[in-house]
Amino acid sequence: MCSKTKQDAIVVDQVGKQFLMFQRPQDRLWQALFPSKKRGKTFDALRDVSFTVQRGETVGIIGRNGSGKSTLLQMICGTLRPTTGQIAVNGRVAALLELGAGFNPEFSGRDNVYLNGAIMGLSRQDIDARLDAILAFAEIGEFIDQPVKTYSSGMYVRLAFAIIAHVDADILIIDEALAVGDALFTQKCMRFLRQFKENGTILFVSHDSSAVTNLCDRAVWLHQGQLRALGEAKEVCEQYLAMLFDANNVTPSADLSTAPQGATQYALPTEWQDQRKDLFVHSHLRTDFEMFRFDPQQAGFGKGGAQIIDVHFTNTAAQPLNWVVGLEKVQLHIQVKVLKDLDKPIVGFYIKDRLGQELFGDNTYMSYADNPVAVQAGQHLKVQFDFIMPILPPGDYTIAVAIANGTQLEHEQHHWIHDAVLFHSHTTSSIHGLVGVPMQSIQLSIDPSHGKAL
Repeated sequence: MCSKTKQDAIVVDQVGKQFLMFQRPQDRLWQALFPSKKRGKTFDALRDVSFTVQRGETVGIIGRNGSGKSTLLQMICGTLRPTTGQIAVNGRVAALLELGAGFNPEFSGRDNVYLNGAIMGLSRQDIDARLDAILAFAEIGEFIDQPVKTYSSGMYVRLAFAIIAHVDADILIIDEALAVGDALFTQKCMRFLRQFKENGTILFVSHDSSAVTNLCDRAVWLHQGQLRALGEAKEVCEQYLAMLFDANNVTPSADLSTAPQGATQYALPTEWQDQRKDLFVHSHLRTDFEMFRFDPQQAGFGKGGAQIIDVHFTNTAAQPLNWVVGLEKVQLHIQVKVLKDLDKPIVGFYIKDRLGQELFGDNTYMSYADNPVAVQAGQHLKVQFDFIMPILPPGDYTIAVAIANGTQLEHEQHHWIHDAVLFHSHTTSSIHGLVGVPMQSIQLSIDPSHGKAL
């Protein structure tokens, strides 16, 4: 029995979905004519999935291709019916599913605006009142009066998102379709979603775990049609990431293993510092980072061929720091106990905010790609990263550290700790964005090549 309260926007109760797969087209015909005799093979796209999305909540759905994400969304939208279980939805739903869903390819973009608006319960007068705003959001110009079958995938997404953004929906369902949009439009969509989530409910599907962590309150992880994990977005995404690495998935990075000899030889930059350093460091604008001790018991994963045994900061004199000042030079030290022979070890780190969003980081691969440091079982690796500590907004941050073996593109993860070190930023500086990058120079002057200001 599907039980729903006034606070529940979506209730998925023991839902399963089966499809019949046929080896020959004629088998499908015979099945339709004689449904009592099964001729196809049963495939379970979803099995016994249950969760609840409350009003005003943003929930991400993650999982590999074929895990049942799109099938689940179609059932929530009502375009598919579950084989078992029940789904209850409370409120007007606007969905952006696969490209072209809900569009008539022979109709113009303008006609499809009216078609989709009517499907979502708007009258023609309602759509007329919103049309200018929809066209302005989509930014496809004169193509609005061309058949949508002539549209690129990006234009499809622009128009589809513009429509769902202006139908006064209570619930937005966004599938992976945003991945094909250009960067500027994707940013516009994300700004809209962040504004919408203040009062509305969002179900967001993405392969980008950072986007899910940043946008969503909770996450649902589907694996082979079953609910693998449900909980806080950061924790579920970390579990999903661990599974991907454990399955020897490659990292989404460029293949640097074929770089020409000598490509990793860089000239050291001329010594410089932020010209405002003295102002920041010796005033109330100073940024202080309170560092906590390395915790080897924090959650992690890996094959176990090496173990990270220490992570800490020092100053340039190698003195350990439990208090770091922004814009000062620091050294991040990582010590690794090697338990298995490694011919191409890679050690790296990420600085993450409280939502798990990766702000910056680096690893040792490029510096030693031409001359890898082979290490034997029983030996220890010492790694040191020297950099200027940027300014970060007030709040909690963590450092993820990892050791792998192989290349940047193909490697085996041996030990990854999600939150090896916790630190807190105490700052009153004005920071624009997620990270305050040190400036080598900032100049303001009057251009003598132009006349005086009126």
